[in-house]
Amino acid sequence: MLIRIAVAALAVACIPAIAQTIPAGYPADYAQTIAAANKEGKVVIYSALDTKAAQPLVKDFNALYPNIKVEYNDMNSTEMYNRFIAEVASGQGSADIMWSSAMDLQVKLVGEGQAMTYASPEVSKLPTWAVYKNQAYGTTYEPAVFIYNKRLVTPDEVPQDHAGFAKLINTKVDKFKNKVTTYDIEKSGVGFMFVVQDAKYFSGMAELEKVSSGEHLLGYNVLGSYALVRAKKDASLGVVLPKDFTLVLSRVIFIGKTAKNPNAAKLWLDYILSTRGQKLIGSDVELFSIRNDVDAEYTAASLNKQLGGNVKPIPVSAEIVEYLDKNKRLEFLNNWKATLTSGSK
Repeated sequence: MLIRIAVAALAVACIPAIAQTIPAGYPADYAQTIAAANKEGKVVIYSALDTKAAQPLVKDFNALYPNIKVEYNDMNSTEMYNRFIAEVASGQGSADIMWSSAMDLQVKLVGEGQAMTYASPEVSKLPTWAVYKNQAYGTTYEPAVFIYNKRLVTPDEVPQDHAGFAKLINTKVDKFKNKVTTYDIEKSGVGFMFVVQDAKYFSGMAELEKVSSGEHLLGYNVLGSYALVRAKKDASLGVVLPKDFTLVLSRVIFIGKTAKNPNAAKLWLDYILSTRGQKLIGSDVELFSIRNDVDAEYTAASLNKQLGGNVKPIPVSAEIVEYLDKNKRLEFLNNWKATLTSGSK
């Protein structure tokens, strides 16, 4: 009898401890997800965000869920995509979580049935364009910016919009020829996606040049999440949020359909989307939080306040996959090269 009483007392004592780990507003049965995740004991993450930058998130997640080991693997977005599809095809198992800045590649995988359907309890706090089929979610709000060398580019030369950028390098050819840097869109998935999205809002791309080497004076379509942080430490680096339109990228996250640790994956996804996770994303991680209710240095709310309706988020939707079609991609690249050639004459 004493043993039964002791066991019952222990069970009762454990209930508050479990309840405390359930975030406010989550369903009561979330305790079952937590218990199942603790049994799994780990979550395997493939991510395009480097390990050092992600450390605040990993550390904080471990503080919440100490029984779940985070196996965090960072790689570039193309390598990540290729590794995932190869592992899935072999049947050997792959990542529980896919988290990448290559939005289109992520959505492509969702379209191919590689993502688990999971309606996160945080869905209602996200913009509608950042939720795709309750399978993929946007997690950040990172602007595409211009950068320039403050020592070598005069204040009157600094472009404030896309037309101004094009005009500058078209009228001051001697100064800026081979001094402009941007993504190599044939190799960079993010760069290709940015240029495709640019074409929706701006047609005067003829004067933009790619540069493979040399000292650069200007940068085009650079991720603001990196540029703004670097500019704080580098007095020679200037950053411009284009006034006509500023594209915004959101790193897309989903749970693999064949995830070996699906419950632990749910905890990680919910944590990343939560107020707690988003606050870290907008502060220590130095990306931009996608949520409007987060108090941090880098947030969607602060960017929207600064730029208003000129902010153009790239939606987490099927439309961004269109130019991954081989024929359409090749056609776009050929047109891009022809435009650059004619514009540089």
